[in-house]
Amino acid sequence: MSGHSHAANIAVKKAKTDATKGKIFTKVGREIAVAAKSNPDPETNSKLADAIAKAKSVNMPNDNIKRCIAKAAGELSGANYEELTYEGYGPSGSAIIIKALTDNKNRTVDYVRTVMRKHGGSLGNAGCVSFTFNTLGIIAVERTPDLTEDQIMEYALDAGADDIVTEDDAFIVNTSVSAFSAVRKYLESKGLNFFEAEIRMVPQNKITLSGDELAKFKRLIDGLEDLDDVTDVYHNVDLPEEEEEE
Repeated sequence: MSGHSHAANIAVKKAKTDATKGKIFTKVGREIAVAAKSNPDPETNSKLADAIAKAKSVNMPNDNIKRCIAKAAGELSGANYEELTYEGYGPSGSAIIIKALTDNKNRTVDYVRTVMRKHGGSLGNAGCVSFTFNTLGIIAVERTPDLTEDQIMEYALDAGADDIVTEDDAFIVNTSVSAFSAVRKYLESKGLNFFEAEIRMVPQNKITLSGDELAKFKRLIDGLEDLDDVTDVYHNVDLPEEEEEE
C-alpha cells in the first residue's frame, strides 16, 4: 500500500502546482465538456460528476465549470472527440502510459511519437506496459484539525472504499474503479475538501533513474504533459522529492 500512497502523494503535489498554470484548466475543461455532451446533468451522469470533482480538486472556478458544460451543447455538438491511450518506453526501459482526448487522432499520435523520440523514448503496442499498472480511484482528502484518522476511516469504509493511507497533509482514500463515484459522492456529502479526486493508473513497482537518464526522463514527461491533447501521463519512475515539488 505504501506504493499506492506514494503515487497518490505525488499526484497531490502535482495537482497543486499545475493548478497555477492555467493550461490544466483547458485540459480538464475539455474532459468536462466531452463528458457532458451526452448528458449535462451530473446527478445522473457519473462520468461528468467525476470530471467536475477533478476540476474542483485543481481549484477550477465554478463559472469555468458551467461554461465547459454549456460548450457541450454548442461547439462540441458536432465534434467527435476520442479518448486515446498510448503506451511506450522511456529512458532505461521506464514504462509510460499516455491518456489523450482529441478530435484528430493522426495529429495526436504524431505529436506524441515526436516527443517520445526526441527524449529517448518510443511508443509500443497496446498492452506493452499497462499490465504492470493497477487502475485505482484515488481521493486525497485534506487533513484538518477536526478530521481524525478514525473518522475518515469510518467514512471511507461506510462508503465502500478499499482503504486509506495517512500522509502529512492528506488522507489518501483508495477505491476500486467501480466504487469510485459512489465513494467520492459520499465523502463530498460529509463536506470534506479534496486535493485530488480521480481514477489513476498506479505502477505495481517503481524504478530509480539518476544523472542524465533522470534528466532525460523528466524532459520527456514535461514534453508529453505540454501537449494540448494529452490529459494524463503515468509512469513507473520514482522521482526524487525535489523533482516532484518543482
